[in-house]
This record gives sequence, C-alpha cells and structure tokens, in this order.
Amino acid sequence: MADSNPLLPPYTPSETQHPIRVKKAASPSFDDAIEHYIGRTSFSQLFQAFFASLSWVFDAQQTFINVFTDAEPKWRCIRPDDPSCSSASNPCSLPKGSWAWDLPEHTSIVSEWNLECSGSALAGLPASAYFIGCLIGGLLLATLADSLLGRKKMLFFSCLTMSLTGILTVISPNIWLYSALRFICGFGRATVLTCALVLSTEIVSQKWRDGVSIIGFFCFGLGFLSLPAMAYVNRGSSWRTLYLWTSVPSFCYSILLYFLVQESPRWLLVRGRREEAVHILKNIAASNGNVITSSFSTLVTPEDVENVGIFTAMKILWEKRWAFRRLIAIMTVAFGVGMVYYGMPLNVGNLTSNIYLSVTYNALAELPSSLITFFCIENFNRRSSSLILTTLSGMCSILCVFMKIEGLKMGYLQPTVYTSHQKHANIGPSFKTEGWILPKLMGAIG
Repeated sequence: MADSNPLLPPYTPSETQHPIRVKKAASPSFDDAIEHYIGRTSFSQLFQAFFASLSWVFDAQQTFINVFTDAEPKWRCIRPDDPSCSSASNPCSLPKGSWAWDLPEHTSIVSEWNLECSGSALAGLPASAYFIGCLIGGLLLATLADSLLGRKKMLFFSCLTMSLTGILTVISPNIWLYSALRFICGFGRATVLTCALVLSTEIVSQKWRDGVSIIGFFCFGLGFLSLPAMAYVNRGSSWRTLYLWTSVPSFCYSILLYFLVQESPRWLLVRGRREEAVHILKNIAASNGNVITSSFSTLVTPEDVENVGIFTAMKILWEKRWAFRRLIAIMTVAFGVGMVYYGMPLNVGNLTSNIYLSVTYNALAELPSSLITFFCIENFNRRSSSLILTTLSGMCSILCVFMKIEGLKMGYLQPTVYTSHQKHANIGPSFKTEGWILPKLMGAIG
C-alpha cells in the first residue's frame, strides 16, 4: 500500500531562512524637517534675516569711506594775478605762501598730513591696506564660521572689529597708524557678507531663501547711498567725524545683533549641539503657532559631526575636483566684477565732477538692479545671466575709456552708471550660483 505522506514536507518559509529585509527609512534632512515641523516662515524669522542683512549697510560705509576721507581737496591761489600760480596744475612746485586749500586742512588726510606731494602710492595706502586686510581675513577667518564660531558669533566678531577699528581711527596721528587700522578693519570685516548671507538664508524656509538672499544687496546699496549724504552734511568738518558717524551706529548694531539674532540651527545640528538647535527650532515654530515634539535625533549622523573642522571646506574642495573647478570659475568672474565694482567708486575723486554726485549716481544704480534681481532671481538661469551681465558691464567699462571727461558730462555718466547697474545685478546670480553649486562650502567661501 502506498504511503500517503509526501516524500518532501510542504514548504513553509521561515524568518531564519529568508529574513524579511525592512528598508530603513531615510533620515530627514534639515530642510525637510524645517518645512514639516515649522511650516511657513514667520515674521520673527524674516526680522532676524533682515536684521542680519543690515550688517551690509555698515560694511558698505567702511568699504567706500576712503572716497571722502582720503580725497585731495581743491586748492586756490592766494593771489589770482600770480601767473606762476594760476598756470600750475598742482601746488607741489609752488611756495607755501602762494596757495591755500579751499576747505580747512582737517577735512582730508591729504591736507592734514601734507600728502599732496607724496605721490598716489602713499595717499592710496589706507585704501590698499583695507583691501589687503580683506584678502588675508577672507583666507584666515572664512573657515571659522563653519567650524568653531558659527555664523552668528563670526558675524558679531566681524561687525564689532569693524566698528571698534573705525572708532580708533579717529585718534590716528599719522598715515602709518591710520593705514594699520584700516588693515585691521578690512581683516575683521572680511566675513561680514558671507556670514550674513548664510545666516539669513538658513533661518528661513526654502521658499523664501532666494528673496532673502537679495535683501543684503539692498542694504549694501543703502549703506553706499548714505555715505555721500553724511559726507555732504559734514563737508568742512574733520574727516574723523565721518568715521564716528559710521562706526558708532555699527558698534550699537553689533551689540543688538548678539542679543536679537539666533544662531543657525543647521550649523548647531552639524556641530552635534542638538539641544540648542531643537530649542531654537521650537522657538521658531512657536511663533508660527506650531508645536514641535520631535527630538530630531535622526537629523545628524555621527559621520556628519566628525566631518567638521577648520579645514573641512578645503578638504572637500581637494576631494571633489569638480567643485574646485567651478569655484575657480566663479572666483574669476568675481575678480573681474570686483575690479569694476570697487574701482569706479574709489576713483571718482580723480574726476573733475562733483564727488558727492558721482558717488550718489553709482549708489543709485545699485537699487534698481537689486529690485530686478529680487523679483526675477527664481526665473534666472545663473550661468546665462552671469555671462550676459558681465559682458554688458565690460562693454560699458570700455566705453568709459573713450569718453572725454570735461566737467560732469552725461556722455560719461551714462555708461558709468549703466556699468554700475549691470555689475551689481550680476553679483546676485553669482552669489546664488556659488551657493547652489557648492551648498556645503557657501558658508566658508565668498
């Protein structure tokens, strides 16, 4: 009789034979968490972003203040009928008693320290020292915002250094100490723009980041525009007064910045300071009427915390050559734009036109470009817009060379102002391109 039992037992899958693989859920990123838990951007977030961007106002003032404090005043012949004096193009070859300054000697460092015959190299030393300080400060301080100090403390340190050196400049007895203080000022302010930009954009949600990133450019234009107004009000006064007018408000701003602006939660999470980050996120959510119950324990992995140091950005650039190549391209564009951007306003004193009007025209040209960028940046193709705007700016700069300058001719002012407009409009897409291509390096490189 045949056995009714099967030769092989029925197959029953077991967990030991084929364990069920449960796909591990991906850890939420910071951007996903802030969108989900915090919701819409509140007024408090926009206020902090705007307040951080205000640092650009004082940065613009310190950058271009040398246009007025270091300008060579006009001079006149004491005896108009003196042919040797009236035919002279400068007072260097004239005896001391045959000419005089139109304004008091203390209105400029040139007249106060008798630099009219010292050459342009010595007279331009303070401005050069400032930008050399910016270069060295950018190389040495940039990584501190990502590693040790964070965005808020780095911005506070930069603004405080900029304001204190500006106040100390008032007591400068000679051009050498004056230039040294300008160097320290440039060294300290080197990270103001990037720290304020990164801090303001990391506080708000993704929807607002493009618009918030342009607020700083508005503030820079307003700071630039306020400088000729203050200089005009103080014409005839000591050049030291202008430093007080710009540095004292900057010092007050630095103190308020420390207490009113919160640190970037993103930076705190990456540094492993989860409790502080969650506390800030809960405060932001509470302003929107939301309540956060998550501990955000899965937002940061141990590898992320360990991969943070002073030279992390340089290490990433070395490992990812594509990022290095793109950064070099962006730096090349920034070099050309910077030559025009800073070169034109800093040299308006060499023109025969009214210095207050010339600087005002340059500053006014920045506001419409910022406005256009604010509304259109989401629709911009970063690469194409940078190419078009830099090309137009370069063409207008070349046109300026062939213009004859006699007084205040509109033929010269039109390409000059248009150049200022185009090169400033290009900065916004360039900054956004840098942040878009290299998001992990944006805080360290500017």
